[in-house]
Amino acid sequence: MIVEFPNTTSAKVAKELVKIREEGGAVALGRVLTLLIATHPGEEEEAISAANEASREHPMRVIVVSIPEESTGITNRLDAEVRVGGDAGASDVIVLRAYGDVASDPQGLVMGLLLPDAPVVAWWPGKAPAIVSQSSLGQISQCRITDAATQIDPIATIEALAKTYSPGDADFAWTRLTLWRTQLAAVLDQPPYEPIIEAHVTSTLDFPSAKLLAAWLQLQLKVPVSCDHGHKSSTWQGILGVRLVRASGEIQLQRVEPGIARLSQPNQPTHDISMPLRNLRDCLSEELRRLDPDTVYGRVIQEGIPLVSVKA
Repeated sequence: MIVEFPNTTSAKVAKELVKIREEGGAVALGRVLTLLIATHPGEEEEAISAANEASREHPMRVIVVSIPEESTGITNRLDAEVRVGGDAGASDVIVLRAYGDVASDPQGLVMGLLLPDAPVVAWWPGKAPAIVSQSSLGQISQCRITDAATQIDPIATIEALAKTYSPGDADFAWTRLTLWRTQLAAVLDQPPYEPIIEAHVTSTLDFPSAKLLAAWLQLQLKVPVSCDHGHKSSTWQGILGVRLVRASGEIQLQRVEPGIARLSQPNQPTHDISMPLRNLRDCLSEELRRLDPDTVYGRVIQEGIPLVSVKA
């Protein structure tokens, strides 16, 4: 069910949400967190869809704050809609579209709608503030999620995140690496236990996860790691492969098609491994499982990024 409230206030929306749930016989029990989504008009639905899917694993209240990037000529107006039931997955969805002076205080818009005594997570699916921890919504959130891949210059964004990192910051460029990091760690945990002497990471054009993966390998292996994120692909974006060089030969984990990677090692049979490209739902669900600061990501973004050599 979707109920619209044109030209309203946050207080009225909160009161109507209680009324809708009482009349519908539903209660907001079991919600484990509040997810704040900061976005722009016309860009809300993809993020809401991902949140609805993730809510089946993490029941939550979703508050979407949609603010135009440029002036629309509308001043001091808040339009809202409330979605419950099948239109909201296992969550409540509140969409706030703010204009003019009302849009200048996103924190004030959402404070009366937060679930009491529950963690708050802020997510910027698109353009994010320069320093998310100091932004209006970031200041009230335990976890702050960005996505460098959606920015105009993804690689420069990763480098900027390294300079502005605060515990609780997260980025989907790191979350997309979970399968790669798990597989590489498993390979190195098997004999022969020869040291790695160098490593190479390749990806499609300007894919920021490649630089984070190279930084992680740099910190873990303490060997030279190169990163080549200049390969063009017309169909998909992602890591293309990793080469780990030993004296006895190379370990290669190469993506052969969007959902499959091939593992090759000296004197061992070749294996094809399921490595699906991760969508927004996968990334969001993973980040919501861990609301405490990701210390590994913190080390990689702050200490590892400056060490990576990039092949243009």
